[in-house]
Amino acid sequence: MSDFFTAEFKAEPFWWERTKRPALPDQALPAKADVAVIGSGYTGLAAALVTARGGRDTLVLDAEDAGWGCSTRNGGQISTSIKSDYAELARRHGPERAHGILTEGRNSLAWVADFVAAEKLDCDFRVAGRFHAAHNQRQFEALERRLATPQPKGLEIEADLVPRAEQRRELGTDAYFGGVVYRRHAAVDPARLHQGMLDRVLASGVRVFARCPATALARDGAGFAVDTPKGRVAVRDVIVATNGYTGALTPWLRRRVIPIGSYVIATEKLPRDLMARLMPRGRIVSDTRKVVYYYRAAPDGERIVFGGRVSHAETDPRRSGPLLLAELRRIFPELKETRISHSWCGFIAYTFDELAHLGRRDGLYYAMGYCGSGAGMAGYLGTRIGQQLLGLREGATAFDDLPFQTRPLYYGNPWFLAPSIMYYRWRDRHG
Repeated sequence: MSDFFTAEFKAEPFWWERTKRPALPDQALPAKADVAVIGSGYTGLAAALVTARGGRDTLVLDAEDAGWGCSTRNGGQISTSIKSDYAELARRHGPERAHGILTEGRNSLAWVADFVAAEKLDCDFRVAGRFHAAHNQRQFEALERRLATPQPKGLEIEADLVPRAEQRRELGTDAYFGGVVYRRHAAVDPARLHQGMLDRVLASGVRVFARCPATALARDGAGFAVDTPKGRVAVRDVIVATNGYTGALTPWLRRRVIPIGSYVIATEKLPRDLMARLMPRGRIVSDTRKVVYYYRAAPDGERIVFGGRVSHAETDPRRSGPLLLAELRRIFPELKETRISHSWCGFIAYTFDELAHLGRRDGLYYAMGYCGSGAGMAGYLGTRIGQQLLGLREGATAFDDLPFQTRPLYYGNPWFLAPSIMYYRWRDRHG
């Protein structure tokens, strides 16, 4: 097709090759239900599973196919999720809340492992460890200082410093200046994880309506009336689980999440001896750039899945693909002839305080704003918001009642994104 694309190139997620888009039955919308969940990604499915198993008649609505958004478009990397460190969180929220927030990040990682095991999901989940690479010497020294800084009890960092001289035991490149291995971070096939969750939700009696958006939402007595192309349904409770695809249906939430496109490619199949040189430990990988690159071997070990942000404004995956490939070739010069089999994009939801949020506003339950860590945090907080709806004590989190910030003149269109990315790229280049 070109120097960049294979003849079989597809502008859609590589994960969809193995896990086809769900074929759900066309069914009539009921006149009433106990719970309507808006969004069928990890958050919505986890919440629906909790409410259905808790005895609530539950339905799920989605504007696209089930899981069409970032739940089947992410890179399949699961971390401890929280961007800010203890010192910053303690300054903003006090030491007790800071400890709780960081603990929730660890809980989200553990939740995925426990859920996959308990539900017996076949989704290539494994604790691979993450190599977090320093993109310059100053960043390596910052990582070194962080590991040497004593942490509060229970928040000790399970990590190993890797100097540049030993880097090739983790990654077959000289493009970085060393890094850190976070031992507990994990990998998963995101589409298979989503399909496993969907199977469990359907088995629990939840009705899932794909290509059936909620077009209007209004108070109706003690509950809500939800309009859709299939008609209106009266429900007692609503959970909004739209994350990076939050729209005009919920304007208050839309003002508080920033949709940011994250772009991903998959390479064509690579020789196994080459993969063994480039990724000898099978780690997931990220770097210290603010505009981060993240990548990993595919579950079959035969190609690389590489993601990041390569443009100031949103763009077509056919244009972002060659730009990502150029960065991959820069990191691994041995891939100078390698081409792309898939290129795609998914929208994450960032927040102004870089924290996830869940709670209840004007009677609507919500969980969103995972800041790029939704592979673990979305299902975990979906579970917690479902438990909160049921009135269960275990639904309480350290995120409860945190101020959900917005900014003047922001109504859901991130007009400030391009200059912000330009600034962060400048900062990445200069340390």
